[in-house]
Amino acid sequence: MTDDTPLPFDLPAVQRKKLTVDFAGGTQSSDAGLLLLREAERKLGVCRRLAEAMPDRRDPTRIRHEMIELITARAFAIGCGYKDGIDLDRLRHDPLLKLAVGRCPQSGAPLASQSTISRLENAPSKIEAARLTGALLDQLCASVTPGAQEILDIDDTFCTAHGGQQLSFWNAHHDERGFSPMHIYHVASGTPAVAILRPARTPKGTEVRTVIKHVTRRIRKHWPATRLVWRGDSHYGRSEAMEWAEDNGTGYIFGLAGNSALNARVTAAADHLRLRHALGTEEKLRGYESFQYAAKSWPKARRVIARLEVSLQPGAKETGLRQEVDIRYVVTSLEGDAQHLYEAVYCQRGQMENLIKLHKAQLASDRTSCHSATANQVRLVLHTAAFWLMHAVRAAIPETSPLARCEFATIRERLVKIAARVIEHVARIRIHLPTSCPERALFRSVALGLMPPVP
Repeated sequence: MTDDTPLPFDLPAVQRKKLTVDFAGGTQSSDAGLLLLREAERKLGVCRRLAEAMPDRRDPTRIRHEMIELITARAFAIGCGYKDGIDLDRLRHDPLLKLAVGRCPQSGAPLASQSTISRLENAPSKIEAARLTGALLDQLCASVTPGAQEILDIDDTFCTAHGGQQLSFWNAHHDERGFSPMHIYHVASGTPAVAILRPARTPKGTEVRTVIKHVTRRIRKHWPATRLVWRGDSHYGRSEAMEWAEDNGTGYIFGLAGNSALNARVTAAADHLRLRHALGTEEKLRGYESFQYAAKSWPKARRVIARLEVSLQPGAKETGLRQEVDIRYVVTSLEGDAQHLYEAVYCQRGQMENLIKLHKAQLASDRTSCHSATANQVRLVLHTAAFWLMHAVRAAIPETSPLARCEFATIRERLVKIAARVIEHVARIRIHLPTSCPERALFRSVALGLMPPVP
């Protein structure tokens, strides 16, 4: 008599047939894709790796929720689109989330509430949060088979602060306070290495050097024979970072802000390109120059590549078109053809913007709303774990499927947000998906593809 079940109610008839609605459909969930995330975790073990690195100071005799259960539930919820820890108050009784975490869907005890999740995020110290971040690098090295050379993309993105959070900083461009978390991705696989919380300001050279140094050394423990190459925009082309890379056998290719000295080095090439464009019929004409250049703050000269592009552009106060030259620079330690390095190596870093969008917008990693900066760093780690799980689900989709290269939001809409009825028997748990499920064949293929092969 303690169950509060709403009474049935009627809606307007359909084809002269009465329409009655009740809440007697049994134990159901709206996130059948949790089964896919469960198999992805069994394959990757990213949540288990984080649980082993997460400190647990609780009394073992009074623990109701194991560390692996807390981290897995939070990462799975993020993958399903539940952004905040408070969502766990509604999900702690969800039968499929309980099953995915490792509890029986009906007879198992409820999962952790928001208050427990909040204590989880605030428990680690700065050093322990750094260990969690390092565990993500270990996950990358354990999941990816490296080649002789691997490229790492580094960039940052703006995230608005939600109050008086530590490390929040005023950003004049965005006209508000916030953070600029630093993201690092492995280019060949498209998987995340780390996400590091930092103030919303341009990184200093010493900061970039520190990050590159620690990440490189951690990866080299697993990939000693692989040469790492760092790639980023002009914010990361700092002398301190390039000097450390040169002294430690690491390559780099960074954007470089133009100045009058650089422009003077390519004046002749720009004039020649202007003439060719004026005499030709091409809409745009490109040229490349490579030369040694030493800024005043650099201890030595480095290779700079200039990309020159001539085209017709509308004038500021004129009705016609005028010929203009657009010049972009990169500084690199790599050898090879200038055009190849710029177009096939440097320009490909644009893909990182899409990866950051998946991390920030579609997995809500900008919900750094804890007061403590350390707790917000732990949140970034949990959202990165959710990225790994969603990436594994997408990687299991056959190449012939239209969803093979889709965004995480599409995967969530098509494969995760599916209704399921859960029935727990004595010796078996049955999950009934809708007969009309439009992606039933793909769902089955992905679920079986994520399972480890039977010996």
